Amino acid sequence: MENVIQDFISYLHNKKQTSQNTQTSYQRDLRKLAFFLETHGIKEFEEATQTNLNAFVLDMEKKDFASSTISRTIASVRALYHYLFQKHRIEDNPAEGLKPPRVEKKVPEILSVEEVDRLLKQPDLETLKGMRDKAMLEVLYATGMRVSELIHLQMSNVNLSMGYITCQENAKERIIPINQASRRALKQYLENAREFLIKDRETFSLFTNCSGHTMSRQGFWKMLKRYAKMAGIKRDITPHTLRHSFAAHLLQNGADIKSVQEMLGHSDISTTQVYLHLNTNKIRDVYMNAHPRK
Repeated sequence: MENVIQDFISYLHNKKQTSQNTQTSYQRDLRKLAFFLETHGIKEFEEATQTNLNAFVLDMEKKDFASSTISRTIASVRALYHYLFQKHRIEDNPAEGLKPPRVEKKVPEILSVEEVDRLLKQPDLETLKGMRDKAMLEVLYATGMRVSELIHLQMSNVNLSMGYITCQENAKERIIPINQASRRALKQYLENAREFLIKDRETFSLFTNCSGHTMSRQGFWKMLKRYAKMAGIKRDITPHTLRHSFAAHLLQNGADIKSVQEMLGHSDISTTQVYLHLNTNKIRDVYMNAHPRK
């Protein structure tokens, strides 16, 4: 079954041009299915029936997997069997009837404007690393891009004079404006720090780690955690928290949802609409505090 998984992952990479993170998730989910099938005496994916796949889903539910995890796994299984059906390796698709559990959309965790301000003040601008970290944090909050997009930015993606960054993910491209604060931080980093951090003059990555290589997601995550602690932020934040905060703060200050959708790179506006609930909550709080009739 491992050979089938690798064939499918190659198909996703070469034909669908999915991200590395997506491919890793599919691989992990399908290996979970393969293990389940093997423990029930099924040696090939092609031998599995709809009953077998339903039993796999029930097994995950019994083991108290999160609904979001089960939904993602079902999507992986459906994608694999759609691939096998297209390749004429199965006559009927046993995954066609698989239905994901209802997943309640959680309200995203966001920082207040004051918390973001404290966070962005933490890097030490007297050091090379501090100038780099300041630029990365400012760009992340100014653009709302994903951390994977941030760490893979190239020098050619930045236009300081015009004030925008070109963000590329697979075959998709979007142009995001950047504010004065992020432009200043980037300018300082590019003029005073980057050339000392890179080890190879042929390196085109905008940001590198202290070894001169592209920073990993884990490296940035650890850096963010350290600065959050220094800023006195008690909550457990992630790089995505800044993305959520970017969107929520824009909408709270009057940005239209379509523009925010485009900047975030959401293909479906319903994904962006979750931030409107945060805006509604803010309006409700203002009303309850300001209205004379309590």
